[in-house]
Amino acid sequence: MSEYYFDGKGKAFRPIIVVLMARACNIHYNNSRDVQASQRSIALIAEMIHTASLVHDDVIDDASSRRGKRTVNKIWGEKKAVLAGDLILSAASIALARIGNTTVISILTQVIEDLVRGEFLQLGSKENENERFAHYLEKTFKKTASLIANSCKAVSVLGCPDPVVHEIAYQYGKNVGIAFQLIDDVLDFTSCSDQMGKPTSADLKLGLATGPVLFACRQFPEMNAMIMRRFSLPGDVDRARQYVLQSDGVQQTTYLAQRYCHEAIREISKLRPSRERDALIQLSETVLTRDK
Repeated sequence: MSEYYFDGKGKAFRPIIVVLMARACNIHYNNSRDVQASQRSIALIAEMIHTASLVHDDVIDDASSRRGKRTVNKIWGEKKAVLAGDLILSAASIALARIGNTTVISILTQVIEDLVRGEFLQLGSKENENERFAHYLEKTFKKTASLIANSCKAVSVLGCPDPVVHEIAYQYGKNVGIAFQLIDDVLDFTSCSDQMGKPTSADLKLGLATGPVLFACRQFPEMNAMIMRRFSLPGDVDRARQYVLQSDGVQQTTYLAQRYCHEAIREISKLRPSRERDALIQLSETVLTRDK
């Protein structure tokens, strides 16, 4: 069960970023392209934490498909799925403890707290429109970007003693992570299920108002009532989807993602030039053009 999603079919987006960041920071500090064993461990731990969160999310959402195949909870049941997610988290915790760096342990345990707090934020909603968008961005940071930001920071701490570099790594990961999730929310409206490997319009069906919906609501205020009742009445999901597609919600969310990506590029450009730094710049650009 715990090995089910470790089949090489995921994007490996997080470990790729973490290894590139480790190299970029090492080159910046002492011109070494070598990646320390402890930095490689962070890449593995990041993917383990991410995978555990997917298993738990699928239980909470009663999801039936993930990465183009049936979810753990649908094959083995919810109880075993929860335990499988817990087992992956415990394995990540053991690997983290073995690194033996208390600063890095503190950085990455913050991720687990953020994931839980983000899930609680997702269960709530705000009536005020401005508060609602801030709530959405905070949830996006905690559920998606915190893992990338703090993993990047962790490898920078292991490779370089300069707090300025730690902040660059963190800000790059934070901005790329938020942009990644914003585009994910766009793809929920613009991609087909086969491309995504999971059902589209899934967020609306779960009662969630993501970026495209919140932007569309500014053009179609009648969506407010649907958002507050979490699209629970018959026809709400289809109507909300049509409002989003008639509005500039998808375009505005994409523009917002571009702004976060530009900020990520601005931050990482502060490091000494290297192939790895340039790869991180290119990777942040591909976040905007992905289709799954």
